[in-house]
Amino acid sequence: MRRALLLAPLLLAACAPNVRTDSYSVGSVGQVNRTVSGSVISVRPVSIDGTRGGGAAAGGAIGGVAGSTMGGSSEAAVIGAIGGLVVGAIAGAAAERSVSNTTGLEYVVQTENGNLMTVVQGPEPVFEVGRSVLVLYGSPSRVIADPRAAR
Repeated sequence: MRRALLLAPLLLAACAPNVRTDSYSVGSVGQVNRTVSGSVISVRPVSIDGTRGGGAAAGGAIGGVAGSTMGGSSEAAVIGAIGGLVVGAIAGAAAERSVSNTTGLEYVVQTENGNLMTVVQGPEPVFEVGRSVLVLYGSPSRVIADPRAAR
């Protein structure tokens, strides 16, 4: 049970969303993505909810294990496991929600051909309205500074 309680913070930290523009998943390495240039026409702060449900599952598992150690009889262990599972799932979901919510920026970019695109990403870097940028298609898509633009 002690191990399960010690693993809880690590499990919740894994729930935090990765919204950085300078970080790629290993599956993205070597992939070719389409890129279009444009300029930022609006930017605004947004809230990013990274809840995926893992906190409730982890909390339920930890609570179930912890609850099953309560009491002296097998009936008490079963009741403790069920109670621990429910309480743990509720606590895990609340903890995940508090850990996984973050802030980001929503960029609306007008491409060179006049199309509008909206991309939400992390709070860094910040591009001001009028800035020349590149929109990188992919999963996730990203807005980066256009290195061809003199600033």
